[in-house]
Amino acid sequence: MIYLWLAPALALLSLALTAALRRYALSRSIIDIPNARSSHTIPTPRGGGVAIVMTFLLSLPVFGVLELVPWQQLIAIGGSGAIVAVIGFMDDHGHIAARWRLLGHFAAGIWALAWLGGLPPIVFFGITLNLHWIGNCLAVVYLVWLLNLYNFMDGIDGIASVEALSACLSACLLYGLSGASTLIWGPLTMAVAVVGFLYWNFPPARIFMGDAGSGFLGIALGVLSLQAAWATSDLFWAWLILLGVFIVDATFTLIRRLLRGDKVYEAHRSHAYQFASRQYGKHLPVTLAVGAINLFWLLPIAYCVTQLGLDGTWGVVIAYAPLIILAAKFHAGQLEASVST
Repeated sequence: MIYLWLAPALALLSLALTAALRRYALSRSIIDIPNARSSHTIPTPRGGGVAIVMTFLLSLPVFGVLELVPWQQLIAIGGSGAIVAVIGFMDDHGHIAARWRLLGHFAAGIWALAWLGGLPPIVFFGITLNLHWIGNCLAVVYLVWLLNLYNFMDGIDGIASVEALSACLSACLLYGLSGASTLIWGPLTMAVAVVGFLYWNFPPARIFMGDAGSGFLGIALGVLSLQAAWATSDLFWAWLILLGVFIVDATFTLIRRLLRGDKVYEAHRSHAYQFASRQYGKHLPVTLAVGAINLFWLLPIAYCVTQLGLDGTWGVVIAYAPLIILAAKFHAGQLEASVST
């Protein structure tokens, strides 16, 4: 089977590319210098997530040439991911105004939806909804939000990598159990690409992911979830459940900052996971906790949705409820000066 040789080859490629990118970042002084809004204290090279991007994108022609995956799906995820990665890479090396970044992000989302064929009918509380163009607009907003929230959540060592790895491997398991094994190529390829990078990014990180990698992961996972929705709504809801830690923390924080009148496009460190890392004095416990929540809370609920008949919408509600409580407990979105940790 192709995965037996392709998976380890891609993991090694990602490992080697990350090492090369680390040397490149050090030679060009592409360094993340700690400041008042940082969650780290040691200057660290950034931009290593490009290894994930390159590894994943280089694998796509293999699946297409071997006719294992329809080219439309490969073009959807490859094109949108490349657009976001290029924007992130340019921002990592300089600065792009927020409005131009956002315009590029929407272009990437529209590209993906066009090649996927739009948003399929979704079962919502037992009712099948076909939202047509409204659904497509909402799906583009969903992709743009997911890629941006992934950027926001990439703030401590290893957390974005662990989130992607656990969500993708969980999706592979659910695909196999649901008879959707032809979809496994996407999350499995992403998982092995992330593994090679995670070797360098695991706490204490020797290189950071950067905007190119985090934005790419966000939109790629979003595209994979919409691709799964064409197979069955249950798998789409499963993806929303599996990504619950990032979705809840980022959304809770954004809403609280909006209500307070903050400039939400400015950097900050008021996410729940950032408060938690300062409370515990280390990144590792928080990163491992995210992985544990994904595997021992969110995966079982996603399993109930895909295998035991639990309504997907209720599955999301059940999964998110304690995550919202955790976000509030760890002061997501509060001003740092008002919190005693």
